[in-house]
Amino acid sequence: MLITLFRTIILYVLVVAALRIMGKQQISQLQPFEFVLTLMIAELATIPMENTGIPLLKGVIPICILLFAQVTISYLSLKSQGFRKVISGTTTILIKNGVILDEALRKNRYNINDLLEQLRIKNHPNVNEIEFAYLETNGEISVIPKAKNRAIVVQDLNLTVEEVKMPITLILDGVVQSENLRTTNYDGKWLEEKLKMFNIEKTTDALIAILDTNGSFFAQSKEKNIV
Repeated sequence: MLITLFRTIILYVLVVAALRIMGKQQISQLQPFEFVLTLMIAELATIPMENTGIPLLKGVIPICILLFAQVTISYLSLKSQGFRKVISGTTTILIKNGVILDEALRKNRYNINDLLEQLRIKNHPNVNEIEFAYLETNGEISVIPKAKNRAIVVQDLNLTVEEVKMPITLILDGVVQSENLRTTNYDGKWLEEKLKMFNIEKTTDALIAILDTNGSFFAQSKEKNIV
């Protein structure tokens, strides 16, 4: 029983470390080769985990080899556009000037129903209002609407607005984020005074405290009493 426990812990740590090294992409953002490697690593980990008769190294070594292969492929993809094109493919235009390119759909084996579904998900149900729609290398659809159909932005209205600041978390679950606090040029005493404005006596009683994008202070107690 203990052997199974230790083998499971070792393989779990190894798989988590491998996925961390591979990067922080979500499953939907993985390139095909990255998705295949992820599945293979998971499968290789389960074999020695289920069967204690199989040496642990027979699972560890292949995982390390696949991880090395993934890092190598990623490095070569960064350095060579040609290699990147072979491994990841290229972006394909599916809609141009409001017209669906049927040949591009057939070439990528992408049916019209899936295309319309993705357009609806992205709030672009009308094909004739789309300037370009791209099938990205990870399978996602990117949409660029025509100029007359795009959302109005501040620049269109010739308005002057203040630059948005990065929100800074000062307290998280009762723990002061000291490094973040130092970047604000404020100290602990200032933070405590601000918390009192929200009826929070101690930093450990705060669920969260932040300086938002406008530079305004906000705090909430663990009891969820917002003032």
